[in-house]
Amino acid sequence: MSPNEFIAKWKNVELTESAAAQSQFIDLCRLLDEPTPAEADPKGTWYAFEKGALKTGGGDGWADVWKRGCFAWEYKGRGKNLDAAFAQLQRYAIALENPPLLIVSDMERFRIHTNWTNTIQKVYDIPIEELADDRRRRILKWAFSETEVEQLKPDKTRQELTEEVAAGFAKLAQRLRERGYEPEVVAHFVNRLVFCMFAEDVGLLPHKMFTRMLEASVSKLDDFEVHSGQLFAAMQKGGPVGFEHVEWFNGGLFDDDRTLPLQENDIRQTLEVARLDWSNIDPSIMGTLFERGLDPDKRSQLGAHYTDRDKIMLIVNPAIVEPMTHEWEETKAKIEALMERHRTHSAKGEKTKAYNEAQALHRAFIEKLKNFRVLDPACGSGNFLYLSLLSLKDLEHHANLDAEMLGLPREFPGVGPQCVKGIEINPFAAELARVSVWIGEIQWMKRNGFDAARNPILKPLETIECRDALLNPDGTEAEWPKADVIVGNPPFLGDRKLIDGLGEDLSEALRSRFQGRVPRGADLVCYWFEKSRGALLKGNAHRFGLVATNSIRGGKNRVVLNRIAEAVTIFEAWSNEPWIVEGAAVRVSLICVQTERGKSTKLDGRLVSKINTDLTGGDLDLTKAQALRANRDVCLHGSKKIGSFDIDGDLARFFLQQPLNPNGRPNSDVIFPVWNGADVTGRLGDRWIIDFGMSMKEAEAALYELPFDHVVRFVKPERLQNRNPELVKKWWMHGGPRPAMRNALAHLSRCIGTPATAKHRIFVWVEKPILPDAQLMVTLRDDETTFGILHSHFHELWALRMGTSLEDRPRYTPTTCFETFPLPEGLTPDIPAADFTNDPRAMAIAEGARKLNELREAWLTPEDLVDRLPEVVPGYADRIVPKDDKAAVILKKRTLTNLYNERPAWLDHAHRTLDEAVAAAYGWPVDLSDDEILERLFKLNQERATGQLLD
Repeated sequence: MSPNEFIAKWKNVELTESAAAQSQFIDLCRLLDEPTPAEADPKGTWYAFEKGALKTGGGDGWADVWKRGCFAWEYKGRGKNLDAAFAQLQRYAIALENPPLLIVSDMERFRIHTNWTNTIQKVYDIPIEELADDRRRRILKWAFSETEVEQLKPDKTRQELTEEVAAGFAKLAQRLRERGYEPEVVAHFVNRLVFCMFAEDVGLLPHKMFTRMLEASVSKLDDFEVHSGQLFAAMQKGGPVGFEHVEWFNGGLFDDDRTLPLQENDIRQTLEVARLDWSNIDPSIMGTLFERGLDPDKRSQLGAHYTDRDKIMLIVNPAIVEPMTHEWEETKAKIEALMERHRTHSAKGEKTKAYNEAQALHRAFIEKLKNFRVLDPACGSGNFLYLSLLSLKDLEHHANLDAEMLGLPREFPGVGPQCVKGIEINPFAAELARVSVWIGEIQWMKRNGFDAARNPILKPLETIECRDALLNPDGTEAEWPKADVIVGNPPFLGDRKLIDGLGEDLSEALRSRFQGRVPRGADLVCYWFEKSRGALLKGNAHRFGLVATNSIRGGKNRVVLNRIAEAVTIFEAWSNEPWIVEGAAVRVSLICVQTERGKSTKLDGRLVSKINTDLTGGDLDLTKAQALRANRDVCLHGSKKIGSFDIDGDLARFFLQQPLNPNGRPNSDVIFPVWNGADVTGRLGDRWIIDFGMSMKEAEAALYELPFDHVVRFVKPERLQNRNPELVKKWWMHGGPRPAMRNALAHLSRCIGTPATAKHRIFVWVEKPILPDAQLMVTLRDDETTFGILHSHFHELWALRMGTSLEDRPRYTPTTCFETFPLPEGLTPDIPAADFTNDPRAMAIAEGARKLNELREAWLTPEDLVDRLPEVVPGYADRIVPKDDKAAVILKKRTLTNLYNERPAWLDHAHRTLDEAVAAAYGWPVDLSDDEILERLFKLNQERATGQLLD
């Protein structure tokens, strides 16, 4: 059929929809050279007329035509309301497998609405006359092909649109702040502007009223304050603005008519942003973006991070969606059986009884959803609440569509903002949470073909409270409201930053109130986990799912997870997920807990027999590994200075070259090279430190004139402000000098160092008189056998599992990584190194370790690229400097981190030789899998721990 023939036949046709729809669609297939449903799919499984016809009671289908992966298509008679047809398709889009296109037609117009998830919605409107144009026909033809339909997909995502609109408002908000307005006043005002733009783009404010007001105010600046005040007053209770009626909004957002004056550039920028399509903004990131714009440091003070939609759903799905979906599937099966009785039973009374029972089951489930409550006790700007609400609304919609398919009457959506509860300490964030929930509710209703609620449009959301979630103002523990499920993303704040973030008084009050439940060394997020555990035990919730930094898997933090595992069940977790925040990579753990036991357990998306509290799966629970007596006090932290004791190489050498002090002693007594973790993983930084030891009195330290004067000027002012009176009293001394480490080093020529946190677990020799600092873990042995065992794959595996992580850098802790590690029998740290000389196992390991270290040192400092210069005084290692600028460029890239990133063949062979020697020392095969190695090491640990008890 030619375009002109098609247009002539169907232009001004007077046939009814039922008489003409299928006939026109078949003609359209002929025009576009596409097969009809009957030709392409005779069984109608993926391409059919009348898709979704009711199985009971007859009735129309949910779409006049449907093609999987392409479209749902609804016809109306000539001149009929296509918006109503589109709303019908929206209501059934989920049941129609969410096709990418929703197409409506009145015989003379084809309107294509895009329906891709997470993209802005776009409409293609094609009058029948335009089908003479090949370009317009091509748009319709693309709709018929699963591969070509992508041509119609909008380029811009909802997130990109949201970032665009938020960027404009961030600038406006900042300017208002600079003019002296209080942050909360600016935030409330900006939230109103945001909602007005959204409201007019979804048709809740008539005829683009807000944009027209802005346009009229550009040339008359004083009019903006007057007109916006009138609009806000009307939205407070509902009423006229000029000759137009405004609905009742309020909800607390429009609680008065207060507004702020705007300058010309403010209005122009606001007008520019208002002309964007606000109906498609994504509330799950909107709050985050606006909050950063208004006060970028506000949330970062509490270490708060924001997840994207996919990460949030890793908690919302197992905590809310999956259990409620499972419950509905069980209910639906019962309804199906009852409706089958209703259809087949001959007795009227039995038919009615079966129907009523089926209807009661459906309504009971819907009532349960309406009364379902989700609590986010650190809700921020509402991301978790928004997506939880949408999930509950989707569940209700699915259930209603399933029930309608089985022959039960259609129900209007009843799940709404009343289903979510929140606690947020920041007033601005709390209001943002309410705005996000309101916008999410309205968007869902519109996208699924329903009108937004009225009288008022914004229901009060007093369930989102602005208060502290942990402590009341009087210092007592805060109560949380009851809920079915607790979800959220509590603030990330490490123990050491707790006082800086909360203040000393609040930090102490928090630690004291939770004494015995949360260890004092735990991160702030752990208090939310403990509170959630308590809610489950009291019956105030059934499940919870929270986000934490991945450091929750170890140290003091894990004590909280241990308490959880003793009482309830970790049923799903993601142990170490990447997470991008403002361009920076962090690592998080997502943990879901429930009171029920015996349900399926999933870790990182895989079924496991159980989840251990270090967030590993299976029966091998390394959290039960115990510290071994043979390893005690061998691996320790380096010296903790607490103050600006560091000096650079030039100043150190100047001090070292000075004449003897009044006490007749050189400055080399108190000035030493210092190494931290970066000196191991990167190039040596030529860093030195002033160190008056562990017992030197102030008067004695003062005899070292220049170093002491430096400490007086740069350290003393800092230390006098310290909260610890002992550090104030001994201001000239390091705050944590580590006596055990220093005393042991006095009898050794060197020790073994490894960074506290590093991408690769690397061990190096730390030669005297280098002082290891607090970021270097020090093993107090000078023999190559111990060096080799620690640098083997066996210890690396153990350390990775027993340590924690700081973002993507594994952390090495002496107590968990070293003290629990069972070295080969006869080669343990309680045996003097001199005893190893007669043990061939020890000698083989020592040779492998020596070779590995020699190869690495030759690669790091090749003789043809460096010069070795004697230090200015005896007793210190030679300085290694590049021969020239070209050598300096090459050497800059030669770091142990880069070496282990590349892992060249020679390095791999050296490690393999070392691993073979260590395996032989254990008496184990060399080809054990990682799991087998960990199982054997754990067994050794348990055997030796049991032996300790028997001793």
